[in-house]
Amino acid sequence: MAEAELSGASRLLAVSDLHVGYPENEAIVAELKPVTPGDWLLVAGDVGERLEGITWALSLLASRFERVVWVPGNHELWTVPGEPPELRGVARYEHLVRTCRELGIVTPEDEYPLWEGAGGPVRIVPLFLLYDYTFLPPGHHTKESALTYAHSTGVVCTDEYVLHPDPYPTREAWCAARVALTSRRLAELDDDVPLVFVNHYPLVREPTDVLRYPQFAQWCGTTATRDWHRRHRTAAMIYGHLHIPRVTWYDGVRFEEVSLGYPREWKPRPGNRRLLRDVLPQS
Repeated sequence: MAEAELSGASRLLAVSDLHVGYPENEAIVAELKPVTPGDWLLVAGDVGERLEGITWALSLLASRFERVVWVPGNHELWTVPGEPPELRGVARYEHLVRTCRELGIVTPEDEYPLWEGAGGPVRIVPLFLLYDYTFLPPGHHTKESALTYAHSTGVVCTDEYVLHPDPYPTREAWCAARVALTSRRLAELDDDVPLVFVNHYPLVREPTDVLRYPQFAQWCGTTATRDWHRRHRTAAMIYGHLHIPRVTWYDGVRFEEVSLGYPREWKPRPGNRRLLRDVLPQS
């Protein structure tokens, strides 16, 4: 058992891809609680698609954890037809940020908070970066070729139809703007406290190598962040999206995918896996 758990020290926990639109997942979220008093929770995107469900889940988590840090996944950014208000692109994201702030939840637009509990101090860096089709499948060298191949196989991310970049002309243009903004903020950090990056997508391409359908990787990140974990003093990188929970290491940095995923995915898994993952395990 970890030292932090034995001592009752507060812990930094993480989860992603709760997808509360599924009743089975909603029931799991309803039971999520801190392990110890004072625990923080990092939520790495894809809480749900509909604003009502997203707000319900985040409100519940904010009421139970000392602090919640949220980053958007692609599903939160979907414009769901007929859902009022029918917001697109940046307007949708800004609406979610306002909702989080009303709940006291930290977003990528806020000051990066300092965690000083077990494993700290570390600075939590919530990211909103999107993707830019640079995680190309083998044998393809352009976005156009990769998308054509994906459509020919029927493996196409729903983002192509419901994640709008307005007012940016493309999702990759929105991604470029977010990467530039975040790079400036990181360069302005004035201390050497280790960082915990939280993003819906991995900062490097390698985690996507295990995907059953490699053509899906193009919706999973950007090569613009491939050296961020080396350029900055990094304690851990937390992500979701792939629905393949596991720990991998790159250049000595711990990357952890912390998703719940869809019921058809998590039901076959062994039942002894704790959903809320320790970001800074003390074992």
